[in-house]
Formats: sequence, structure tokens, C-alpha cells
Amino acid sequence: PHLEATDVRVIDEAGAYISAGFTDVFAHFCDPGMEHKETLETGAAAAKAGGYTRVMVVPNTRPELYSKSQVEYVVQKSSRLPVQVKPIGALTRHCEGKELAEMYDMHQSGAVAFSDGLKPVQNSQVMLKALQYVKAFEGVVIQVPDDTQLSRTGLMHEGLASTRLGLPGKPAIAETLLLARDIELLRYTGSRLHVTGISTATSVELIRRAKNDGLNITCSVTPYHLWFTDENLATYDTNLKVNPPLRLLTDRQALREALLDGTIDCVASHHQPHEWDSKVCEFEYAQYGMEGLETCFAAVSTLFADVDPGQLAAWFSYNPAAIFCLGYSSIQKNNQANATLFHTLRSNLPTVASLQSASVNNAFLEKQLKGVIIETFCY
Repeated sequence: PHLEATDVRVIDEAGAYISAGFTDVFAHFCDPGMEHKETLETGAAAAKAGGYTRVMVVPNTRPELYSKSQVEYVVQKSSRLPVQVKPIGALTRHCEGKELAEMYDMHQSGAVAFSDGLKPVQNSQVMLKALQYVKAFEGVVIQVPDDTQLSRTGLMHEGLASTRLGLPGKPAIAETLLLARDIELLRYTGSRLHVTGISTATSVELIRRAKNDGLNITCSVTPYHLWFTDENLATYDTNLKVNPPLRLLTDRQALREALLDGTIDCVASHHQPHEWDSKVCEFEYAQYGMEGLETCFAAVSTLFADVDPGQLAAWFSYNPAAIFCLGYSSIQKNNQANATLFHTLRSNLPTVASLQSASVNNAFLEKQLKGVIIETFCY
């Protein structure tokens, strides 16, 4: 009430909250090489609309982000964007899972973590060496748990729903088997591992035990794994064709409980935009993934309407920033403005017209949600 300022815009939103800016730990901006799906510019616009001031982007571009020059391309090109775009450097050359990339050089050039992104590392020796290598500079390895030898031919979760729909399934053990391996490699190396996109109750239990054993492991979950199950694929909605796939009702419940009890540390958008032709086709031929930066907060806010807004801020802002040692600006005089202003109770009906992304493959469109991003400040 006693601020003295002139020529300023006043935001008067009763019941709103402000926190340090949101951080997303796993998104695909497709730039360079696949700009018909997304660019750094459209991805940044989508992130800002979703409340994010910082987005970590996966290295699965063309070419892949496996050298310092490719990391520097993202860093330099995004320097004038309305949000901070932080590249995740590839663990291996070309994300092929065979030969380690020059992670230290990429770290020096601005890579904030290391992963083969959408291509989980299958070779145990390569994963072991990667976990050992990043210890030299306290780096973090990110892995999506998926044994592709078991899941390669599947299109959705293997179960009753896949049988009824006549679609080949991806067994849950494909996820838990690779996760169990990575936990043992983490135990052996004493390194740091972040597991993202977990989808099964067994995965939750494995991570809970690993944390209880004192291992330096963290994990994140997507909004769509918290919302949907394999039963939602009855209409063959290709927007729900994701990897790891949507699982059972019991798995979804376990994920929700794990987020509340702290076993799951944060929410990751797994923003994976696709052009019209990649999704409007037969389910078998549709590409995996969902666009979701703009709707991620609203989807989670709707599910957890009774959760304290401070907890929402932890899932979207403070926890991911702490996991990857990114820091955040507290809201104080003379500090850099890096904040998200949000409302948890206002109605939100996302539409194609409201999206800032270059793609619209989003299963939350036209769903009545609660939770609105009022403003994103990133300077």
C-alpha cells in the first residue's frame, strides 16, 4: 500500500500467489532440425504462458546436442528469449548409447544435466561410465526408465485394455527392470541420478527404497500420468500415445500418493510437440508424446485442489531448481525478477487458440481445469 511508483502496470488479483519462477526439467523444443514441430522461440512462448521462467530441453534434435558447439547454439540463440532455455547435453554421441559424449566440455558451455533424452541408455557399461564421469563436476544424469528390448513393439500398456483394443503392449517390467538396474549402478558409483516419466507403482516403491537407502536419486512425473490411464485409450486418441505409456488405475493412484508424500520430487511437462501429420493418423503410426507446457500447472492444480499453494510451488519451482543446482531469485528488493504469479481456483478452459506452441497435440484441450498463470516475470 505504500509503494511509490509512477508509470507502472498494476496487477490486482485477489487470491493469487507468487513464487520463484517455475522450472521444467524435461521438454523438447525440436530446434535445431525439426522446426516444423517447435522452435526455441515458440517453445519459449509456450513456457512463458505456462508459468515457466526456465526450461531444460532434451538433446534429441538434428543434429543432437552432443558437443560444446551444439550446446552453445542453444545457449546463444535463446539468450534473448522471454524465458531461460537450459540445454541438457547428450550422454552419448548422437544419443546412440554407444560412446560417451564430451560431457565436461558441454558442462563448461552451459549444459545443466546429461541424458540421451527420449532414447534411454540401454548399455549397462555406458551408463556406469556416464554416472562415474559426471562426478568430476557434480553433474546429474537424467534417465527415462524403459528397456526397449521389451517395449519396442508395444503401442500402449500391456494389459486388459490393450487386449480389448487389439494393440500390442509395453509391459510394466520394461520400466521397472531398467530402473532397478540404474539404481544398482547408482549405488555402485555414488553418483547423482534423476529419473523422469515414471509410470508404475513398482517404480515408486523402487525409488522410495533407494531414497531410504541414502542414494542420491530424485524423480519427476508427468501431468498426463497423473490424469489418465490405459482405459482412456478406448477412443484411440493419439494425443494419449506417450512413452512411457499410460498405465493402470492402481499405478496412477500410486503416483499421486508418491507426489504428495515426497517420493516424487517434482512435475515435468515432457513437452513433446508434433505437427498435424504425426498425430492425425492411425494409432499405430502416430508419434509418441504430448505438447503440454501451457497446461501442466493447471492440470496438476486441478487434481490437487486441496494442496497448499506452497506445495505446488515446491513441485514446479523450488524442488527442480534445487535438484539441478540452478538456484532461484527470492522476491526481494533489488533482486532479479524471476517469478510466477498464479491463481489456483480460477477456471481454465485451454483451447487450440490459447496455445502458444507451434503444435497442438494436447489431451487437456477443452477440459475444464482450475488454475491460471496470471503473469510470468523473467528478466
